[in-house]
Amino acid sequence: MKKLKVELGTCSYEIRVGTGLLARIGLWLKGRDFSGKAVIITDTIVEGLYAEVLERGLANAGFDVTILEVPPGEEQKSLETAGRLYDDLTEAYAERTTPVLALGGGVIGDLAGFVAATYMRGVPLIQVPTTLLAQVDSSIGGKTAVDHGQLKNIIGVFYQPKMVVADIDTLKTLPEIELANGLAEVIKTAAIRNKSFFNFLDINMNKALQYHPSVLETVVLETARIKAEIVEKDEKEVGLRGILNYGHTIGHAIEAVSDYELKHGQAVAIGMMAAAKISSRMEILDEVDIVKLERIIEKAGLPTEMPDMDKEAVWQAMQHDKKVAQDRIRFVLLRSIGNAFISDEIDPALVEEVLVGWG
Repeated sequence: MKKLKVELGTCSYEIRVGTGLLARIGLWLKGRDFSGKAVIITDTIVEGLYAEVLERGLANAGFDVTILEVPPGEEQKSLETAGRLYDDLTEAYAERTTPVLALGGGVIGDLAGFVAATYMRGVPLIQVPTTLLAQVDSSIGGKTAVDHGQLKNIIGVFYQPKMVVADIDTLKTLPEIELANGLAEVIKTAAIRNKSFFNFLDINMNKALQYHPSVLETVVLETARIKAEIVEKDEKEVGLRGILNYGHTIGHAIEAVSDYELKHGQAVAIGMMAAAKISSRMEILDEVDIVKLERIIEKAGLPTEMPDMDKEAVWQAMQHDKKVAQDRIRFVLLRSIGNAFISDEIDPALVEEVLVGWG
C-alpha cells in the first residue's frame, strides 16, 4: 500500500492506494473521534460486489453499520435523491460524528459527499472509490455536487474527506469502457502537468487496459499526486486548480447534450481534442503534441472526433457552465504536453469553427 497526504491545514487527509484495502478501513477509522455508527452510501450494483467486505471490516472494528442504496446512474445525482438520503440518515439516528462512507464511482462520491457536507452542516466523509475515474479524480479535492436540469454539478460545495481509500482490486470488475472512462482523466492530468507521466502512459497503456495491478497502482498514485499538489495550492479553484478542467468546457456540454449517453471520460476526451485544435489554430500548440495527444486517447479506446449532435445546443450548454465568468467562457489550453494555462480570451467564432468544422 502507498500513502499520499493532501496538505490542507486542518482539513488535511491521506489517500491510500493498494490492493486488499476494503477490509482494513474499519481498523483505520476505529481510533478516530467518530461515533459508534457508520453509514455506507452505495448503489445497488456496487452493493452486491463490495459492500459486504466493507461492512464486515467496519463491524469487526466495533461500528454499527447502516447501508443506504440508490439505483445506479447519473440521474440519481439530484436534490431529490439527496433528500431521500437525508431522511434515511435521520431514521438511522446518524450523529454529527457518524462517518459516511461513499462506496462507488463518481456519482456516488459526488452525491454522498454532498449529503455528508450538508447533513447537520457536515458529518465525516470517507471516500471509497471503486472506479478508476473516481479513484483518480472525483474522490480527491473536496468537490461535491448534484446535477440540476441538464446542468452537471451545478449545485454543490467544497467539502474535504477525512480519508480516501483506493483499492485497486475493485477495478477488476470494471467493464473495459469504464476503465477507459477513467483513463481520460488520467491522460488529462498528465497532459496538463507532467510530460514524463504522459510518456509513461503512452508506453504502458496496454498494460493498464489489461488490468495490470502494478501499472494501475502507479496510474492512480501519480494522478492523485498531481491533483493533490494542485489542490494544495488552490483548494477552492480560484486560480491554478482551474487547469484540471482541461477538456471539460466542451466535454461537459457534449455530455449534457447527449443526455449523458456519452460517458464522462468519452466527452472529456473529445473536449481535450477540441481544446487542442483551438490551441493549434491560435498557433500555441505544436502539431506534434496534438498527434501525441490523439494517439494516446485512441490507445485508451476513447473517441477523438466530435459526435453527430446539435452544435448550437452544445454552444448553449457551454454558456451555462460553471467556468463562465462575466459572460466569458474560460478554456484550459496547452502550450505543450505538461504545460497548461487558462484563458477567457478565446474568440467565440474560433470555438464554433472547431465545433462545426472539426478539422
